[in-house]
Amino acid sequence: MQRIFSGVQPTGNLHLGNYLGAIRNWVHLQNQYECIFCMVDQHAITVWQDPKELTRNTREVAAGMIAAGIDPDKNVLFNQSMVPAHAQLAWVFNCVARMGWLNRMTQFKEKAGKHKENASVGLFAYPNLMSADILIYKATHVPVGEDQKQHLELARDTAQKFNSDYGTAFFPLPEPLIFGAATRVMSLRDGAKKMSKSDESDYSRINMTDDADTIALKIRKAKTDLFPMPDTVEGLADRPEAANLLGIYAALSDRDKTAVMAQFAGRQFSEFKSELVDLAVSVLGPINAEMKRLMAEPSHIDAVLRKGAERANAIAEPILKDVYDIVGFLRP
Repeated sequence: MQRIFSGVQPTGNLHLGNYLGAIRNWVHLQNQYECIFCMVDQHAITVWQDPKELTRNTREVAAGMIAAGIDPDKNVLFNQSMVPAHAQLAWVFNCVARMGWLNRMTQFKEKAGKHKENASVGLFAYPNLMSADILIYKATHVPVGEDQKQHLELARDTAQKFNSDYGTAFFPLPEPLIFGAATRVMSLRDGAKKMSKSDESDYSRINMTDDADTIALKIRKAKTDLFPMPDTVEGLADRPEAANLLGIYAALSDRDKTAVMAQFAGRQFSEFKSELVDLAVSVLGPINAEMKRLMAEPSHIDAVLRKGAERANAIAEPILKDVYDIVGFLRP
């Protein structure tokens, strides 16, 4: 059996990069694998979160995933804190993984910056929780972006060391699923920076909650240059903003970049942007409308997440029981 686990932090402002780089791929995967999708709220609190905002953001991310096409009846959809086995297995992994492994994690260095002595222990150790997220379900595959490959390698190393330490073949070594052209959507204001919810300018990203008028305004204001669309991909080598908009159009239309370039070769970017607006609104508009409908019914979202948590617990609890037996814990 092939099983996917993937998680997303509920820290607000789901944007086009999240949709094209992850959520849309998950929609496709749900017809090929047994899928477990999780709002990783325990990861979110590795940096301080306003409790009311965390609650709202968890619901918003769930609404965004459902609105984009994730079927909560076909897949397991829940928030992490509802399944205690994640944290329980993470403690076991805290005692298996090595400090040296965690010291090499580049994301901790980036997030903690010059103030790592003031960073939370959770921020330092959260790769072990990420390993537990995956392995508590014995997931065989994990969709990852390039920036998450290091954490998946840690999960594989931890699984292998656990198996070696206890003379067992209990945990599988999960394999990455890395998607191609649409995995990296860049800022609309700076083609050298990844689109991010932490960017101060809201014009740097298209949020999944943006209405048609806002989407149109942001695309029209997106940074480009004075040159027309070239007829080869190589012609965009030194034009990162233009290349980014081309990639977004190709991804939203499910077409190859070369085919899109052939369609628009020689045309000005003002004309290209106009067609990109129409395309983006046609794809994202229905998602936005469905998200708003779902967010107006928080009790429905909560019921979906509770049902998903029940299904997740049914998978995780027997695996944790086996882990405790392997480790030698006495249980009630």
